Amino acid sequence: MKVVIPGGTGQVGTLLARAFHKDGHEVVALGRSPAHAPWRVAPWDPRVIGDWARWIDGADVVINLAGRSVNCRYGERNRNEILQSRVDSTAIVGQAIAGARRAPRTWLQASTATIYAHRYDAPNDEATGILGTSEAGAPAKWRFSVDVATAWERALDEAVVPGTRKVAMRAAVILSPDRGGIFDTLLTLVRRGLGGTSGDGRQYVSWLHDQDFVRAVYWLMERPALSGPVILAAPGALPNRDFMATLRRAWGTSVGLPASRWMLELGALVMRTETELVLKSRRVRAGRLLDDGFVFKFSDWPAAARDLCDRWRAQHRRRSSD
Repeated sequence: MKVVIPGGTGQVGTLLARAFHKDGHEVVALGRSPAHAPWRVAPWDPRVIGDWARWIDGADVVINLAGRSVNCRYGERNRNEILQSRVDSTAIVGQAIAGARRAPRTWLQASTATIYAHRYDAPNDEATGILGTSEAGAPAKWRFSVDVATAWERALDEAVVPGTRKVAMRAAVILSPDRGGIFDTLLTLVRRGLGGTSGDGRQYVSWLHDQDFVRAVYWLMERPALSGPVILAAPGALPNRDFMATLRRAWGTSVGLPASRWMLELGALVMRTETELVLKSRRVRAGRLLDDGFVFKFSDWPAAARDLCDRWRAQHRRRSSD
């Protein structure tokens, strides 16, 4: 099978490329910067059709992960780059697929669970979930992320690719032990005694173990009846206070200093990021995956946290011995 991954040189793209390559598939990661990997890495410009489009011609599946990181301050310039990097790259991938002599059967498009409302009362799923607008308790500036997700999926919907099935992957936070990822950042806080409750700790954390992410992507590739929005998230969403307490236990420490909202706002300003990333309640349920028969290997956070901590330790031991 030939898999092409636009935006495939980032952490999530590398995670997928590594899994596909290990399973013996032909992998082409399209990236803006050169990178060395056991699979093919080809340059691309996500704003215009170029020589890179030839890799999509004849591919079995395209998995578009392109988009500027949201881990930044939401000033005007960054907001424009976040939005346009997603909308433009999605539109240009659609053009490349439309122009292919042999178009891929499947187009899996990155999206985000952030498209759903900030809420505590019930999980959002594809059938009954509430899309974020101006819900109570959510700062007005959080609307930007919902607008980006909505425009991102609209670009996918507007792509005219009659022979290609389209899936919008509304993913929760994907956790792997790889250096520089979200789990690595959270564990660094725990290791330094700072991994306590964020804000009031009531906000839900929806998460996905990296192995289940890869398995879910395979599932979507192999299920031609699944199209449109599909949530990728483990069933075990839980409040931030419980999420962090479980991670501390998995690591083997009980100390975790909490951070009040004002402390988070100050820290976000210093670190050039936004508190929405930790304070928005993202409570989602993978309704369509579960209804289709998908079984999560890691459905509860305690088991997932122990596995990720063990693998993080093993990776760092290997690096220390190299």
